[in-house]
Amino acid sequence: MPKQYVLFGRPVPRLGTRHLSLLLVTISLFAVFSLIFTLPSSGIPGPSLQVADHKFSMPKFSKSPWLNKVNPFKHPSHEPPRQKNDTYGESRWYSDWKWLSMPFSSSITLDENRLVLPMMKQRPPIYCYYDDTIDKVKAEKNAQSELLLTWRRAWWAKGFKPIILSSAEAMNNPMYEELQRHTADMDPFLKTDLMRWLAWENMGGGLLSHYLLFPMGSHEDPLLAYLRRGEFPKLTRWKDLDDGLFAGPKADIAAVIKLAMASPHLKVVKGLLAAIDYDKNDSPFTVDDTPASLAFYSAAIIDTKYHKVADVITNARADGLKQLNQLITSHLHLTWQNLFSDGIAVVKPLPHHTTHMITPGYELATRLTHCPASPMPTSCPPNRPNCAPCVSSHPLKIGTPAHYRNTSSTLYTIGTVPHPYTAQTLNSMREKIDIRWIRRESDRDAWVTDLTKELCGTGVSGAPRVLRFKEAVASDYGSSHSVWFLAERELPDELDWHFGFAIPTADTWADEGRSETPVPGPERRPPPPPHDLKDGPLATPEELKLEPGLLARAKHVVGISPKSGTKASTKPTKEEVTIREAVEAWNLADTEAWRFARAYLARNTMERKKWEEEEAKYAGGVGSEKGRRSGWGERWLDKED
Repeated sequence: MPKQYVLFGRPVPRLGTRHLSLLLVTISLFAVFSLIFTLPSSGIPGPSLQVADHKFSMPKFSKSPWLNKVNPFKHPSHEPPRQKNDTYGESRWYSDWKWLSMPFSSSITLDENRLVLPMMKQRPPIYCYYDDTIDKVKAEKNAQSELLLTWRRAWWAKGFKPIILSSAEAMNNPMYEELQRHTADMDPFLKTDLMRWLAWENMGGGLLSHYLLFPMGSHEDPLLAYLRRGEFPKLTRWKDLDDGLFAGPKADIAAVIKLAMASPHLKVVKGLLAAIDYDKNDSPFTVDDTPASLAFYSAAIIDTKYHKVADVITNARADGLKQLNQLITSHLHLTWQNLFSDGIAVVKPLPHHTTHMITPGYELATRLTHCPASPMPTSCPPNRPNCAPCVSSHPLKIGTPAHYRNTSSTLYTIGTVPHPYTAQTLNSMREKIDIRWIRRESDRDAWVTDLTKELCGTGVSGAPRVLRFKEAVASDYGSSHSVWFLAERELPDELDWHFGFAIPTADTWADEGRSETPVPGPERRPPPPPHDLKDGPLATPEELKLEPGLLARAKHVVGISPKSGTKASTKPTKEEVTIREAVEAWNLADTEAWRFARAYLARNTMERKKWEEEEAKYAGGVGSEKGRRSGWGERWLDKED
């Protein structure tokens, strides 16, 4: 009978054949890894090899930076340094060229709440001149201020930094004193034009626009892409734009100013171009072809194509300028509708119980498809004479697909990004969720998986799906063909600046969208978002009634402010925070998508507000959104009077 061994008073179990095999395999693997990890850095044998020369060689998993991040043997690293203006509200970010190299930002920032965003594009300045020395009535000044605000919004949406210059910049130019010696017999229009060029030269050149020149083309238009580069080696103007747009370096601008002031015909001409070309000498300008993406509302064009507005300007200038601003806004909106002729897709992942969650996005889509108010509803922009006028009885199509598609350049996408707690709450229709349910019954990364199902297919993890989502939100193409905002927060105030025109509000909608001309009236809300059965089962009326309450509770648990830059009114309890963090840890891809969208929105908001605060100091605040809302323009006008 075999002997029974005892250890600490307990019998030691006998090792069978299977146990011995497992033990031998374990010992072999340990020996192999020990050899790998303890090999010296040099393979040259000999007595000269000392103990001090031994170095441990850590295994390299892959050349991919993503896989190397999960290497448990890598050395710890410091967090990336903080950057200027990298915080706004609850969001923090780190701008880096490698924003698409890693699906999860914490792999780079070493901070779960600090997101990696693409590098912020440098906006080239585009200048226009506003003569604040001419006496005007308040109504006319306010109307011009609204026009300048429309000009600023349109150029900001195309990636530029619109800046309004005044006589203050012109007086800082050393050539201003020379101009003063010629002003006695000079036409006032010529003096204003020369002051405009002096102000531009004082800023160092670049782009000089008339305040009635607007970009009306796609974001990818070749001319707009060229202008965004901000490199202008020669002084350039464009055919048929007259003095609408100039581009050039500082030295060439100064030479043109000197050439104009040296003209012997200063007493009879009314503009800088006339002073230079009066004798038909060689022009200092390079003249490019007529641009198809720029609309210039010059006096001649208004008289020819928009005679109704021209008549009002002649009889009552302030009212006429208001009508002109309304006409230009409608043309900007109409151009956008023509560019996205396939309509708007309000994406609705997990469509069974997210009807109320996407309602704000659907309302925005309804406002965008609505025909804007216009003094001439069937008119077209000057650069698009063959446009398709907006007809209220046949608006753009609005769809609510469950998946994101980027197959058409003429389809615009509106996305509502929920926190994973919000998505799980609505998808399960559960008022309260616990750890057990999260681990055993919930679907991981359900929202981003459903959103990217057509892009990535099935059987793909959340990491590559997050990268496709980030491309849709923040790439050059994606940001100009879509807008994304959070389900737990109100629509951002930056929408007019994102689209480049004032979006019609609810109180300007026509009755049932049938009238050709919007009629102001009580607030009207569009019908709830439709649901296509091919996207999933249809929610019952009882389930639809439960959605608002579940959404409100989810917003409370997520605990962010309803508006960017403000504080939340109530805070979740510790238990709710624990559950929320558990949901975030179990749905890493959904959490990354939500935090990325929040940080990207916050950075855009911060960029525009800081720029507006800075520009509100100049030109008396004219053309400022902040000035229009707070009555800044009125206070400045009171000082002028």
